Amino acid sequence: MPQRRSHVSSSAAQSELAEALAALREGIEAPVGFPPEAIAEAEAASAPTPDLDLRDVPFVTLDPLGSKDLDQAFHLERAGSGYQVRYAIADVPGFVTPGGAVDAQARLRGQTLYLADGNIPLHPRVLSEDRASLLPDAERPALVWTFSLDAEGSKTDFRLERALIRSRSQLDYASAQASADRGGDDRLALLREIGELRRAQEADRGGASLNLPDEEVMQREDGRYDIERRNPLAVEDWNAQLSLMTGMAAAELMIDAKVGVLRTMPQPDEGAFERFRRQTEALGRPWTSGRYGEYLRTLDKADPLTLPVLEAAASLFRGAGYITFDGELPEGDLAQAAIGAPYAHATAPLRRLVDRWSLAICLAVSEGRPAPEWARASLTQLPTLMQQSGQRASVLDAETINRVEAALLQPLVGQAIEATVIEMRGEDRASVQIAEPAVTATAPVSAGTTPGSTVQLRISAVDVTGGSVDLRAV
Repeated sequence: MPQRRSHVSSSAAQSELAEALAALREGIEAPVGFPPEAIAEAEAASAPTPDLDLRDVPFVTLDPLGSKDLDQAFHLERAGSGYQVRYAIADVPGFVTPGGAVDAQARLRGQTLYLADGNIPLHPRVLSEDRASLLPDAERPALVWTFSLDAEGSKTDFRLERALIRSRSQLDYASAQASADRGGDDRLALLREIGELRRAQEADRGGASLNLPDEEVMQREDGRYDIERRNPLAVEDWNAQLSLMTGMAAAELMIDAKVGVLRTMPQPDEGAFERFRRQTEALGRPWTSGRYGEYLRTLDKADPLTLPVLEAAASLFRGAGYITFDGELPEGDLAQAAIGAPYAHATAPLRRLVDRWSLAICLAVSEGRPAPEWARASLTQLPTLMQQSGQRASVLDAETINRVEAALLQPLVGQAIEATVIEMRGEDRASVQIAEPAVTATAPVSAGTTPGSTVQLRISAVDVTGGSVDLRAV
């Protein structure tokens, strides 16, 4: 699926959409602003001064264009026949005082929420977008993971240390991908090389990546709203492999110490696998052999039936959650099924609450100290806090997109349009993809309609305020 952007163009639709999004923001059941005591605490906070000085190491960051909350920076180099990977993470545990005002606000929020016109941060912006963020040309304390990899990309050793770093460049995905395609940037050439080796490691573990197209609402400089759908770039996947490797190392440390929090997802049962097999057969892209991760990696992004296959595969990636332990390991398989190994969230502490716990525990274990008492005392609260924040973020994302899509379709009320069926929702309703404007919706279809087929629909009515669209079969 190529990159596709649609614009809300009419001034009336823009005005109505702006009001709808403002009402959505006000209706969020989460704190938006920070109390004065949290702001004051954030402004006065300082992380411990690290003994290790890595300011001479040319770290770089890679994030969406315009990002300010930079959690990770990397430095890659060859080491004999293998590689050394340094992955620096913002030292949020050093800046946030357990039991303080910033900590209390972060526990209420759970994660940064992203809206069409900005975000509601997990921490005060003076921390998340300034003093703790790994911004370029700024000295920052960081928690630095150093990995030794062999020629096949397998991890042979690793360590975690608190260090002072200075990032040299802030790369964004699109320009980094273009630079990697042109060649000549050794940093990106190594990222590609290591990323592809780690992808092969993922396949060997039985891991699987869904890689559904991203759907993002953006506000332009002129105030108009866009909705963009695009396939993730290869450079994003290479970068994600560094994060996955770090999360697996964090899980390894916490499991060995028998204290921590893991991100889990159960293996799909045979019934789910069988349903997916039938769906791929109906789409004419049958999964006949091998692991489902191997099958998903063979799909052609340019094939119009790939999106319906990926939508069907989403049912195999359900049930993710968190599990905590202290003193005894939980019974059963601790692996995150889609990764094929035990895994922890430990690379985005500026934007996700649970990562601060993982990092604080891992640093203590690495230094031969007991896990911090504040982290142990609150471990059992994390699954509920993260579940609540995850549900809040999912609803906000969906409701934002619904309102923008309604505004996109408003000028077409009464007109007939063509759409592709992505997934059946019962016998006579389906999830459909409209090509222009790029909108995904639920619509009535004739009995016997199959995913991948083209249907004719009429836009009967649109409610921008409520984010609903009434489609009728032609």
